[in-house]
Amino acid sequence: MDIRKKSVLILGGWGLVGSAVARKIMEDKPGKIILTSLKKEESESICEELRKQYKKQKGFFQPWWGNIFVRNEFKDMPREKYLNDPIKRKLVLHDIINEMNDEMLKASSFYKLIEKYKPEIVIDCINTSTAIAYQDLYHAYQEIIDKFKHPESYSFDALNASVEKMMCVSYIPQLIRHVQILFHTMVKFKTGYYFKIGTSGTGGMGLNIPYTHSEEKPSRVLLSKSSLAGAQTLLMFLMARTPGGPMVKEIKPTGSIAWKNIGYGEIKKRGIPIPLYKTDADKTVKLKDKFTKHSGIQFKKKGNLKTVFIDTGENGIFSKAEYETITTAGQMEFVTPEEIAENVVRELKGGNTGSDIINALDMSVMEPTYRAGFMRSNALEKLENLEKKNKTNSVAFEMLGPPKLSKLLFEAHLIRLIYKDFNNYIAQVPEKISKTIFDYLKNNHGIRDEIVSIGIPVLYPDGKSILRGPEIKIPSFAEGDNIKITRDKINKWADEGWFDLRKENWKKWQRRFSAIMKQAKEMTSNNKSSRFIFDEEYWKHFKTINIAKIVSWIFINEEKGQRYKG
Repeated sequence: MDIRKKSVLILGGWGLVGSAVARKIMEDKPGKIILTSLKKEESESICEELRKQYKKQKGFFQPWWGNIFVRNEFKDMPREKYLNDPIKRKLVLHDIINEMNDEMLKASSFYKLIEKYKPEIVIDCINTSTAIAYQDLYHAYQEIIDKFKHPESYSFDALNASVEKMMCVSYIPQLIRHVQILFHTMVKFKTGYYFKIGTSGTGGMGLNIPYTHSEEKPSRVLLSKSSLAGAQTLLMFLMARTPGGPMVKEIKPTGSIAWKNIGYGEIKKRGIPIPLYKTDADKTVKLKDKFTKHSGIQFKKKGNLKTVFIDTGENGIFSKAEYETITTAGQMEFVTPEEIAENVVRELKGGNTGSDIINALDMSVMEPTYRAGFMRSNALEKLENLEKKNKTNSVAFEMLGPPKLSKLLFEAHLIRLIYKDFNNYIAQVPEKISKTIFDYLKNNHGIRDEIVSIGIPVLYPDGKSILRGPEIKIPSFAEGDNIKITRDKINKWADEGWFDLRKENWKKWQRRFSAIMKQAKEMTSNNKSSRFIFDEEYWKHFKTINIAKIVSWIFINEEKGQRYKG
């Protein structure tokens, strides 16, 4: 992609990698750069720093701040504030657990950010895995266990709050929702490129990593971070295989990243200076019976810790000795943010660095094979022969899913049984089709029983009653057991997984058949090359109805579910 005059959004632009990427991007003369950070002062400071460095007018570097993982109204709010508020906490739960919808999408802070700036390139330098994993699910779980052990000490409301908080920090639901919001937002606003700076979670070290967060080696929290990093990469892999979305790449540094600053001064942890306490060598605590972490002793402060440090960005501030230890050969070692930025920009411009994880996965996964394709026709021939031998039709079992697949296959099957070919079906009047297929089902209990037995109800032509079996796939479990019936809901359920006998549905099938014929004729006209697959010959010149081919066409053209790679 040509970066010149493009609008570039750098998520985590104040950070170690984000600021290095911004400086590298400037070499290609972008039109505008938006730099984000969690805090207002951070995003504004990096914009001001770059503006002075590159002598740009105000507005070229745009600051944005807040938490991109929550709805916009919570983006500047401390996490504890919305988790400790019952109403806000339920909103957070709703945003993580419930089915994705348009309201949820538009409420998110990421959506508002993209809507405002409409960047053509998004470079994501936020360590998503750390942001989610360090919410610490294990601590939330332990809080609940402690309350169960001492129920007399806690109210129901306190226990309920702890359970809700644990659900709010569930790792995978948060990650899935984050990626869904990323993808749908970028599709809506036509973002051209999404570039993720990922992580291994361990700086490239193995399960024997000595740098951990507890006596457990490696800690569960650290492995959670690595697990999320891997899960996110696979979701990026799927995003890259989705037509209509942005180009997707990911670079995954496997070493400590350093450095942002070397200096002398106060040492801060999470922005707060580490206090120094005055001690008396003669005032000791005897080690006997139980050890208490909180002694109750009043310690006198004598200032703040001040010494030489190296700032490694999100990994924190290290002492000289800590930095020397972690970067020693055979330990985590390190990579510079400028090298990462160099690879990011080179990949953006179409170069091949060999560091794109998505491309590496594409090259190493096992795609569908020629042998399998060669044998497919043999399998289909055997299945067809068995159908004839046993005088049956193998249509749908509702094991592949979704229910819509079974619904479509059975509707197409009834069209095939009665009308035989495309032109004959298209020539019919929808009201008559509805009555004819309804009568056929009433008089043929075998196929009728088969449809309802796999969980697909039959909606009668009047749209006011259904024929059903003991199990129904739609409405889904998520909608509950007792649902208020409305016309909109009936239409929704009929579309998602009910055999629909209403005339409007059979008219829709006529439009599909006409669209298939039109498309196939356009592909066939004056073309004898290998360019097209779904030409008139593929459809046997419309003299037969192949229900699987038709439903595949629907999934590709209506559901936008076409395989993109391989």
